[in-house]
Amino acid sequence: MRRDTFLKSLAALAAAGALPNAAWASANIKMMIPANPGGGWDGTGRALGEALRDAGVASSVTFENKGGAAGAIGLAQFFNASKGDPNALMVMGAVMLGGIITGKPPVSVTQLTPIARLTTEYNVFVLPSNSPFKTMKDVVDQLKKDPGSVKWGGGSRGATEHIAAAQIAQSVGVDASKINYVPFRGGGEATAAILGGNVTVGGSGYSEFQQYIESGKMRAIAVTSGQRIKGIDVPTLKEQGIDVEIGNWRGVYGAPGITQAQRDALTAMVVKATQSKAWTAALEKNNWTPALLTGKAFDEFVDKDFSSLRATMVRAGMV
Repeated sequence: MRRDTFLKSLAALAAAGALPNAAWASANIKMMIPANPGGGWDGTGRALGEALRDAGVASSVTFENKGGAAGAIGLAQFFNASKGDPNALMVMGAVMLGGIITGKPPVSVTQLTPIARLTTEYNVFVLPSNSPFKTMKDVVDQLKKDPGSVKWGGGSRGATEHIAAAQIAQSVGVDASKINYVPFRGGGEATAAILGGNVTVGGSGYSEFQQYIESGKMRAIAVTSGQRIKGIDVPTLKEQGIDVEIGNWRGVYGAPGITQAQRDALTAMVVKATQSKAWTAALEKNNWTPALLTGKAFDEFVDKDFSSLRATMVRAGMV
């Protein structure tokens, strides 16, 4: 039997729930995380790696972190080093699309192989505990007085928290092109800047700030969800009269140049991983909303989101 035919058969069995774990157990997955340790992509990649092992579809998972330029540096390295590798995965998401729109890197995510959307996480905006501001209203009042005096800290330029900050400005009548946004290459850097008072307000996924919020080192002032998130006592922007709602989805892509059968097989592995106890535990621990999407539906979703993000960023003067 040809390898492609064998892989296609395995994928079909997996989709039907009839695939023995042993059939995949020898896979050695290489996971590219195009961000520094400590951020949302890092957490997603490592949680997926654990889930792949827990589900019995991979014997080992190795990780490589390569941060910078909204994932563009890691993206380029993954593209050049992993061509045709059916066991290679790269974490990506809305942030990478925004970075591609603003940075126009030489390698685009469209040159890779879509595998799956995994989760959606809403952003939370926080203040350091010693900030003179106490609420989002305080931040907005200062933003109206002097837009440049409010430093927004978050992920790379074009990240969802950057877009959210621009949308907040637009919603309250401030020129979005005047916001003072400070990008960081990873969640660890952004956290340090917030705790050190080097930015006025920080934004990221709740999981990245959770321990600091719970310990009292950060004060959460708003979430970007349409409704309050279960288990998180933080008001939405909409509750506070700011008509902004935006989610940050994350997923994985495969290497360029793999066959359709290899894509199907890799997708089946990821789907099976999302059914594991380890993945369920990661969703609960990090307050991630499951948002699994694969195949043509995922392809179409990325295309639509790319267009929507570009339109928003153009209106905000970010492109």
